[in-house]
Amino acid sequence: MDTMDEKKIIRKMTWSIVPLLFAGWFVNYLDRANIGFAALQMNQELGMGPEMFGFAAGIFYLGYILFEVPSNLMMHRFGARKWLARIMFTWGLVAIAIAFAQTPTQLVVGRILLGVVEAGFFPSVLYYLASWFPAKYLGKAIGQVFSANIIALVIGFPISGLIMSASHEVAGLSGWRWMMIIEGAPAVVLGVIAFFYIVDTPAKAKWLSGPERDWLIQALAAEHKAAEKVGTSSFKKALLTPLVWMLGITYFCMGVGFFGVSTWLPQVLKQMTHMSIIEIGLTGAIPFLLGAIAMILNGKHSDQTGERRWHLAVPMGIGAISLAASGLTSSMPLLSFVFICIAAAGIIGTFGVFWTLPATFLSGAGAAGGMALINAISGLAGFFAPWLIGVIRGHTPDFTMSLYALAIAVVGATLLGAFLPYPDSGKRALIKEVGLEA
Repeated sequence: MDTMDEKKIIRKMTWSIVPLLFAGWFVNYLDRANIGFAALQMNQELGMGPEMFGFAAGIFYLGYILFEVPSNLMMHRFGARKWLARIMFTWGLVAIAIAFAQTPTQLVVGRILLGVVEAGFFPSVLYYLASWFPAKYLGKAIGQVFSANIIALVIGFPISGLIMSASHEVAGLSGWRWMMIIEGAPAVVLGVIAFFYIVDTPAKAKWLSGPERDWLIQALAAEHKAAEKVGTSSFKKALLTPLVWMLGITYFCMGVGFFGVSTWLPQVLKQMTHMSIIEIGLTGAIPFLLGAIAMILNGKHSDQTGERRWHLAVPMGIGAISLAASGLTSSMPLLSFVFICIAAAGIIGTFGVFWTLPATFLSGAGAAGGMALINAISGLAGFFAPWLIGVIRGHTPDFTMSLYALAIAVVGATLLGAFLPYPDSGKRALIKEVGLEA
């Protein structure tokens, strides 16, 4: 099949698959992360200090981690259509229910339950994309979907601020409660849409012609064969593979930097500038907008060159240096914020590239289990980073030491990204060997 026809198939797949997954991941991250914005009203109403807020924000990941791998295996067993629809529908209901928490304990229970019902969504999406897109198009597809969580922060910050300001005390409910209800409802709707719209495998895609389906199935089969030569398609072997665990640790370190910034940024801006809620929403969106742009551009360039290692390590190193610089200049709010923007672009810019790596040595059930394990390990960062900053802030009022701690974690991710022995150029040789490339 010539290059023009091949790209036509990829365009068809992109328009048929990516928009719904993008919408689902957008709403998913909005419902998960809006607690950071809710804190501007919620902390005082529920009587929570910095440590308790950090615990409540991070405890989401306890349920998320415990049910991550089982959830992804259920998706592999029941199919993407049913399982992704179930996840979306149930997390929407729980997100709405959190709006009615009256005590910190009820909030914590709601956050744990939200993690349980959301578990497996992101690795299931990654596995689903890897089941449709050949390797040289996978990084871009992942970047397009993954950018949704960044755009959720870009758009979500201003929207959350507007909802909280405009709806405060309407029908006797605080603004943060209305925000939880309004931002949780779309997930329920998307769950219903997903059940009727998602196609489980390329073989069932009616929007591809017969020859197009044949080419795609053969291309993916060849890549899976190459992945098995490098690694495994066995679920058990994938969980016992040291590289899977090391990638999980790498993503954990990346996550500490990301979750630390995204969860606490509204409170950082409030302390540093004394802005209004709406102004915090608009300003707080800037780092994540830059991150979304960086992720798409970095992923596209990595796909074009076939190079992964330095597209991961170099931006991450820039992120680490910038976090440290932000802490060093914390007495100068504008300059410190500029460094936070650079750090966000560096860290977020690597996410799409990172998630192309498991598919280079895992396939089938091995890919489903391995991706889930990597995401489960990294999920610890979602608990650890907010909690760590809460503890540090309990001992020192500003965010300087917190930013230094985040920078150290990202340095770890940089070193692992640079030196871990994951397949890079060698994968391309294997793909040629089994006949995927001419």
